[in-house]
Amino acid sequence: MPQPLWLLAELTYRCPLHCVFCYNPTRYARTGAELSTAQWVDVMRQARALGAAQIGFSGGEPLLRDDLEELVQEARALGYYTNLITSGVGLTPARARRLKDAGLDHVQLSFQDSTRELNDFLSHTRTFDLKQKVARIIKQHDWPMVLNCVLHRHNLPHVDKIIEMALELEAEYLELANTQYYGWAWLNRDHLMPTREQLLQAEAVVNRYREQIGTRCRLLFVVPDYFEERPKACMNGWGQVFLSIAPDGLALPCHNARDLPGLQLPSVTEQPLADIWSLSSAFNAYRGEDWMQEPCRSCDERHKDFGGCRCQAFLITGNARATDPVCAKSPQHEKVLHLVRSAPERRHIPIVFRSDIESRSIP
Repeated sequence: MPQPLWLLAELTYRCPLHCVFCYNPTRYARTGAELSTAQWVDVMRQARALGAAQIGFSGGEPLLRDDLEELVQEARALGYYTNLITSGVGLTPARARRLKDAGLDHVQLSFQDSTRELNDFLSHTRTFDLKQKVARIIKQHDWPMVLNCVLHRHNLPHVDKIIEMALELEAEYLELANTQYYGWAWLNRDHLMPTREQLLQAEAVVNRYREQIGTRCRLLFVVPDYFEERPKACMNGWGQVFLSIAPDGLALPCHNARDLPGLQLPSVTEQPLADIWSLSSAFNAYRGEDWMQEPCRSCDERHKDFGGCRCQAFLITGNARATDPVCAKSPQHEKVLHLVRSAPERRHIPIVFRSDIESRSIP
């Protein structure tokens, strides 16, 4: 049985930002109460006993939890490498000092763009100047810093300026992750979908900067699945190394497993984590190869991509067991090509900003 090496603790779905590409469930406002401090500590202890070595504190915005410092301190005591994944809202100098004293190892800070106008539009908040301040707070506390910027058709033409911003802020890593279409990004995909020309031009810019700056800042450029011929190894395989715990205690093999029909997702409030990881029907549903259909079952690359993404397969084809349709071998690959080609025709549909009200009303 594989070990859950990477634990993602989604402490809350609450967030001060309203990003149009948020991967959180579109119906997050309907979820139950958040786990208590004691329950999160118990989860971390159980996961560590199973072999988890790295923990990410995420959300929503994890800084909205008043007990974040306590959780970081407990994680450090258990031997985790600790990572805070944040919008930066709420990271004051005083809070940063407390988190540093608690043993936080690493911070990943998100930006929406290199310009105030687009950053604030995409998040539906006025946070660009605040993020600049937070980036400097992170450096003042000697944390390794990853800047993350989700790319799409609106900001791909600015990728050079985004890189320059990362260099100015002395980021060690810049993750340029093109939008993957789940959650709110699925609702807004037609507004976010770039052209292939935009992607190629942006990637050429990234490669040019890699040659120029060397190891000064590591540039990670993740191409969106829809423009690939083969699917990515989603989560390095279902139930292999990744374990996510949602704010209400549901255990998830991937961020978006809530959206898959028929999965009986287990809760850490009802079952030991060892049983959830090893024995639950949800974590075994797509583990290994027995579930695979053709052409995956006989494909030589099934050991590399594990059949691709189950959530993506469901959203596009309606069948979570189908071959990921981004794969050119999929009999339903044309559906992906159609989504890319037809996106400009549907951009008259209003953008849906993440919000509690929308989350309650979405069917």
